[in-house]
Amino acid sequence: MPTAHLLGLATATPPHRLTQEQTREVARSVFADHMRDFERLAPVFTNAGIDSRQSCVPLDWYRTRHGWRDRTALYLGHALELLDRATRAALARADLEPGCIDAIVCVSSTGIATPSLDARVIQRLGLRPDVQRLPVFGLGCAGGVLGLARAADWARARPGSTVLLLVVELCALSFRRDDVSNANVVATALFGDGAAAVLLRAPGPEPGTGPETGAPPGPALRATAEHTWPDTLDVMGWRVEEDGLGVIFSQSIPALVRLRFGAVVDRFLDSQGLDRGRLTGSICHPGGAKVIDSLEEVLAPCTAGMEEARTVLRDHGNMSAATVLFVLERRIASGARGPHLMTALGPGFSAGLALLDL
Repeated sequence: MPTAHLLGLATATPPHRLTQEQTREVARSVFADHMRDFERLAPVFTNAGIDSRQSCVPLDWYRTRHGWRDRTALYLGHALELLDRATRAALARADLEPGCIDAIVCVSSTGIATPSLDARVIQRLGLRPDVQRLPVFGLGCAGGVLGLARAADWARARPGSTVLLLVVELCALSFRRDDVSNANVVATALFGDGAAAVLLRAPGPEPGTGPETGAPPGPALRATAEHTWPDTLDVMGWRVEEDGLGVIFSQSIPALVRLRFGAVVDRFLDSQGLDRGRLTGSICHPGGAKVIDSLEEVLAPCTAGMEEARTVLRDHGNMSAATVLFVLERRIASGARGPHLMTALGPGFSAGLALLDL
């Protein structure tokens, strides 16, 4: 089957910039009086490797209680705005018009929308009524890589068609002031909001045109894979609570990466006739400072690109599925070339992997 190529990539963030110091002080004002261990956990804000992040809601929003109706209304409005901006920017970078889009894969795990966000994007951007849609929920932080894999599969199965991958995560809306769990404090120190849009196409005749054309310009997505470890459902995910989604984070994630991720990477690369030494870089989802440290250890000597991951974490926080696409955008902008391993970890507990030629 033909290889899918990235035609355009763009990201978007909401308007409210929160410094890590501001976030820590709001968390202290919310939690300290009724959470005995808050001061013991407070260093996570300093050690997270984050200077600031963008939020779809202002700081004062975090001080009050919110239910499903409020969170969902905010999710719909802000997610659609971010996806609109990211899609228009990606189309401009690819020198394409909205009417060229044939299919949409839309990934998000931080809100619920029916009709789904992709249907709302079709109406907002005036896309063709025959655009095919695939909304995907529940991939969490792995959604950037696994969503790219699903979009690439669709592009390869329909050569010449243009597939739009949309990823948006509004992690701020998961904050619940009455949740005094350690995981909620850690999430407050890590989470940011963001969105990305990617346009893909595999060589073939565009709909209504003549003979097959050559490979499109842009990075080539050579192969993808995923791996789900058994008995790890409690490592990461959401709990459905009365007033929103409660975060599940295990302290074992960095150790799991160090002990078990390397073998998964090596099997994937071996299936492509490669090893880590033949890669020119990595594009990794930076779940947190300790996770990046573990990835850097496991992926050595292929550590070029880790600086972009650390920079995205520093400037934007952990935006769940969207984060790795911010890293990819920076890696492309840096002028990097050659084969790159793209990775992300998410609920399942699962690893998403992709081999990209930049």
